[in-house]
Amino acid sequence: MTGAQTKGEPFDAIDVIRAKREGGTVPEPELRWMVDAYTRGYVSDAQMASFAMAIFQRGMERDEIRVLTDAMIASGERMSFADLGKRTVDKHSTGGVGDKITLPLAPLVAVFGVAVPQLSGRGLGHTGGTLDKLESIPGWRAALSNEEMFAQMQGDVGAVICAAGSGLAPADKKLYALRDVTGTVEAIPLIASSIMSKKIAEGTDALVLDVKFGSGAFMQDIDRARELARTMVALGTDSGVATTALLTDMNTPLGLAIGNANEVRESVEVLAGGGPADVRELTVALAREMLALAGLPDADVEAALDDGRAMDRWNAMIRAQDGDPGAALPTPRETHVVTAERDGVVTRMDALPFGIAAWRLGAGRARAEDPVIHAAGIDLAVKPGDRVTAGQPLFTLSGDDESRFSRALDALGGAYEIGDAAPAAQSIVRERITAEEGAR
Repeated sequence: MTGAQTKGEPFDAIDVIRAKREGGTVPEPELRWMVDAYTRGYVSDAQMASFAMAIFQRGMERDEIRVLTDAMIASGERMSFADLGKRTVDKHSTGGVGDKITLPLAPLVAVFGVAVPQLSGRGLGHTGGTLDKLESIPGWRAALSNEEMFAQMQGDVGAVICAAGSGLAPADKKLYALRDVTGTVEAIPLIASSIMSKKIAEGTDALVLDVKFGSGAFMQDIDRARELARTMVALGTDSGVATTALLTDMNTPLGLAIGNANEVRESVEVLAGGGPADVRELTVALAREMLALAGLPDADVEAALDDGRAMDRWNAMIRAQDGDPGAALPTPRETHVVTAERDGVVTRMDALPFGIAAWRLGAGRARAEDPVIHAAGIDLAVKPGDRVTAGQPLFTLSGDDESRFSRALDALGGAYEIGDAAPAAQSIVRERITAEEGAR
C-alpha cells in the first residue's frame, strides 16, 4: 500500500479503507495494525466507521475475518482453563424473544462433570439479557473475579454465569459501540468477529452456537443466519475451539414468558422437569450438543432434568453468587389481560412485536445505562396451534406503570392471529452446522 503515513506508524488508515472500499483483500499486517491503532486511539472513530462501512458493502474473505478476529483477541487478555482438570464448553445465542435457555442449560451440562464458563451480557432493545434476568433473584451478583469464576467451575458447582471482564477483546467493545451508531451492525464479518473474539479469548475448549432466524431474531432470513453460523464455526475451528452451531426458529417467542423475573420462573420450571415444550426441547438439544463436544455423546440429559440433579446444580450456582434461589421474585403492580375476540385456532404470534411490547413495558432498555424493571414483561397463555374460545385469555401484560400498557398494545397490533386451521408443527431446531459446513 502507498500513501502518507505518520512517523512511527507503519501504515495509513486511508490506504486500508481504500483497499477494502475497492473490493480488495486487506493484507494481514495492515489489518492487524488497523485494529490495534483504533484500540490505541490513533485511528479515529470516523476512519473506523468508514472501514466498517466498506466491510459492510464489500464483505471479507474467510482469512480476513480470521485475522480481524485474532487482532481483536490480541487487543486484550486471553483466559485459560487448562488448570481446571475438566473439559470446558460454552454456549452463545444470537438472541431472541423469550430466550432464557442459558439459565437451565448451564447447570444441566455441569451435572455431567463438564465446566461451563458462561460469560453473558445485558439486554438492549427487544432482546433480553441473561444478566438482567438473573438479577431478578435477590442478592445475586454478576461481577466475579477470575479467581471466583475459576473456583466455582472447579468445585462442585461446575458452572458460572457472570459478566465478562473488561479485559476480553477491548477492541470489540469499542468497535461494537461504533457499529451501533453507523448502520453497520448487520455486516456478517463484523458480527462473527465480535462474537467469536470474546468466546475464543475466554479460553473455552468447545463452543456451541445457537444462531436464531425469524421475526424476533437478529438475522430474520434463514440463509443469512446459515452464513453467519458457518462463518463463526469456521472461526472457532481455525482457532482450535471445537465449534458447532444449531439454526433455531425465532418466528414465535420462545416459551411462555417474556421479561426478566418471569423468565427465571419459567427456567426453574424446566429445571424441575416441566416448563414449556419448546424451552425444554431447545435446552435438551443444546445440552446434547455441548456434551458431545466434551466427549459425552450418550449423556442422558432429560433424566438429569427430571430427577432433580439439574435443579440442585442451579441452586448451588445461584448461592455461589450470593443469590437466594428460594426467595420471592419481583411481581408486577399492574397487569392487563388480552383475550381472544373469536373462537378458533391461534395461527400466528410474531416474536418481534412481543419483544418490542415487553421492552416498552420496561423489561428492556433503550440505552445501555437504562435500568430494567424486573417484574415487567408478557406471559403468554397460548401458542400457535392452540384452540381458543372467545373471551379466553391470550396473554397478560405486566409492569409497574399502567401508563406503559397503551404503547405496548400498539406494538402488538397485528402481531397475532386466530384462524380456523392450525399451522403445521415444526421443530425449533432446523439445522446443525459442523466444522465441515463452516469450511464452505
